[in-house]
Amino acid sequence: MHTALVTGASGCLGSSVAIRLNDLGVRVRILVRPGSDTRFLEGIPMVVHFGDICDAGVLRKAMDGCDTVFHTAALVTFARKARVEQHRVNVLGTRAVVRACIDAGVRTLVHTSSVTAIGTPPPREPADETLPADRSHAGGYKISKILAEDEILDGVGSGLHAVIVNPSVIIGERDTRFHAGQLIRDIKKGRIPFYVERGMNIVYAGDVAEGMIAAAGRGRAGERYILAGENLTHEEVFRRTAALIGGRPPFARFPLPLLSSLGGLVESVSGVLGLEPPLTRDLAAIAGRYNWFTAAKAERELGFNATPFDTTILAAYEWYTHNGYL
Repeated sequence: MHTALVTGASGCLGSSVAIRLNDLGVRVRILVRPGSDTRFLEGIPMVVHFGDICDAGVLRKAMDGCDTVFHTAALVTFARKARVEQHRVNVLGTRAVVRACIDAGVRTLVHTSSVTAIGTPPPREPADETLPADRSHAGGYKISKILAEDEILDGVGSGLHAVIVNPSVIIGERDTRFHAGQLIRDIKKGRIPFYVERGMNIVYAGDVAEGMIAAAGRGRAGERYILAGENLTHEEVFRRTAALIGGRPPFARFPLPLLSSLGGLVESVSGVLGLEPPLTRDLAAIAGRYNWFTAAKAERELGFNATPFDTTILAAYEWYTHNGYL
């Protein structure tokens, strides 16, 4: 790998990939939207391209001379009002990236999907890459990631060497949009009084970046690779995080049957107030399952290795604290 383009490089994962590539001596280009906050990438030698992920001309110019593309750009939200734009960015944007890669003669494309595109296993059993998602009940973010994978596989069918990675919940430095990192802020300020008796998987952003770079060199075309950390219950995640950062853990379990109704109510009220909803019906549906996964395939084929949960939380917390976000 000599020259690589990273889409969405102003985000937590994209910036992690760009920084690691630079450390490895790869010439880096990034594609970000106009007005994106790139100050945490200052000082790193790279060529910056500004433009929309669906703009074929911008993509073609950014990819000119690149042998590898890391596609991390995505609209991450569970709000229903954003579904049209989410489909445009996540699905049509991926289609545009695939076509541009083929036109530019890019050797390898590594696409960032999500474990939301993997099916749900029986409770407390980790899912692997072979478990298909139920498309008939998928909406919003989930279906956008499933359909984006379809675009990647179409590209593979056209001769593109493209690999899919499926990270779990990503936590790490430079998550200034507070996607998964909102968990740390809320626990620190005691904003999570309840938990539901299900589970989740959290992975360190730096590990996902390493896994993506390994996938570029060792991943098989058309294959998915789950990049995941420890499988924990929600209660374990909240209580361990609170103990690590000096926050307040939840004090009671919330009845699971009421979670969807609460998500709908919060989403409706947030819509009236013009706010990003902290809980939605779609997010409630995800939280109401054991979202546990195994990274065994990535460990075997890519040499993937996950950072312990406690170390992951502390790395993000220390970055937020040092940069004035807490």
